[in-house]
Amino acid sequence: MGSQLYMYITLVCMSGVLNLYLCLYAFSKRHKYTNIANYFIFYTAALSIYSFASGMSLISTTLEQIKLWNFILYLGMPLSAPLGLLFVMSYLGVKLTVKRSMLILLIPFITILMVATNSWHHLHYRVFELDPNLGAPYVYQEIGIWYTVHGMYTFASLFIALLLLIFHWKETAKAYRPQLIALMFGQLIPMVTAFLYLTGFTPAGIDPVAMILWISSLLYLLSISTSSLFTIMPIAKDKIFNSINDGVIVLDESFRLIEYNQASKAMLPHLNNSLFGKNFVEIWTDHTGGTLPFKLGADVGDIQELKLKLDDGERIYQVRTTPLEQARNRKGLLLVFTDITEIKRLQEKLEQQAYYDELTQIYNRRAFLQQCEQDFLAAKETVYPFTVMLLDIDHFKRVNDTYGHQVGDQVIMHVVNVCQRQLQEGSCFARYGGEEFVIALNGYNETEGEVLGNRLRTSVEKAPLITPEGNIPVTLSIGVAEVKDWTEETLHQLLHKADTALYAAKQEGRNRVKVFGVGAEVRSSH
Repeated sequence: MGSQLYMYITLVCMSGVLNLYLCLYAFSKRHKYTNIANYFIFYTAALSIYSFASGMSLISTTLEQIKLWNFILYLGMPLSAPLGLLFVMSYLGVKLTVKRSMLILLIPFITILMVATNSWHHLHYRVFELDPNLGAPYVYQEIGIWYTVHGMYTFASLFIALLLLIFHWKETAKAYRPQLIALMFGQLIPMVTAFLYLTGFTPAGIDPVAMILWISSLLYLLSISTSSLFTIMPIAKDKIFNSINDGVIVLDESFRLIEYNQASKAMLPHLNNSLFGKNFVEIWTDHTGGTLPFKLGADVGDIQELKLKLDDGERIYQVRTTPLEQARNRKGLLLVFTDITEIKRLQEKLEQQAYYDELTQIYNRRAFLQQCEQDFLAAKETVYPFTVMLLDIDHFKRVNDTYGHQVGDQVIMHVVNVCQRQLQEGSCFARYGGEEFVIALNGYNETEGEVLGNRLRTSVEKAPLITPEGNIPVTLSIGVAEVKDWTEETLHQLLHKADTALYAAKQEGRNRVKVFGVGAEVRSSH
């Protein structure tokens, strides 16, 4: 055995030892690392099998021994490049499913099967025998069709992995670029060596790829120890950018579109790269049919809301505009669209429950007191007339006892509907409790309130509730009170006066309007 062969064996074994060490090291620390360590373990395991089997074939003395170790070599070598590609894809944040991973490894598994059965079909090696001039362990071989397929696939795996790493160079922080360099050379070195081997620039009868894998292994080892490979890795900008749930649109200083993420397409489905460089106001008009509902440039930093009609219904977005400093002192604008539709719907639902009566959908007592207090203070400042009316459905208990609570609810809804047709838009009308209602009349004096009260009472009296059990007559008793002394009187005192007038209306026979007069006097009309 010549000194040159000893050198080959030494280099191959060095590659095997280093890759085995990397495999075992990553396996022992796998619980501390990210998921990419799992791909790295299988990747270095395949390289170890490849390297050690190459070394054993170099010390073989018969063709049968060489074929045996060649088969073992092929248990690792076809898988190494695709596993390296999977490792790089995982490192760069590419989503890998089991199905996608198995598809990438399909050709290597077929190659292993083809080598194992080559003596039957000769599709991988047409000729595989000892070199007639050099003898063992040198081999003379003529490649078959599948060997070409396997070679092209291996080269493509290495090349794609290298391209992926190169494309992410600019998006990787300087602190993590040593990792990227190590991975680039890990793909480049075997790819160049394999190319030289296939073109006949390496020693005949010897596979040189396994001899140089130790260089890649040293780079990986250096990256693990110095730049926290597996523990901390750079995540590509586009991966982060497109994983954000908010729509993000980047404009230049002239408000031209220069970037957008995938979430933006949910809001503006027609966004595409052909629109880069076009003014965003024009893009918005073209794709929504309306003007831009928020300002660009002015009031930067404001948070605004907009509504958009999309295929799945109307959506509500919160829009934030932020100045953006670009390279070379150029300025731009960042638009962030946050979908707040569900939050708004929840707010509306909670507001509905808190401020609106569940049966009638008009204000409840709480909401009325809040709104009426504001109106009361506003009228006090301007010294405008302010009147309230309390309305009560006559003999409502009798309706419930006779027809049941379901019909009682229908009576309440009927009264609300009749009254709403007589009230002006914006009137503060509320269910005050049970069968009692309240109306605040800003700008009305007690006489105008009495007129309106009689109109409501008459409308209800003339419109009985029609039910399958028959027509149910409904009447109202109403108490009216106006603020007489703005310096002393409060809203609660005014409501108490209206309640006193209502009580008087009931005492005098119901179905009438009573007005609280000066002092304790009460006048009535029916």
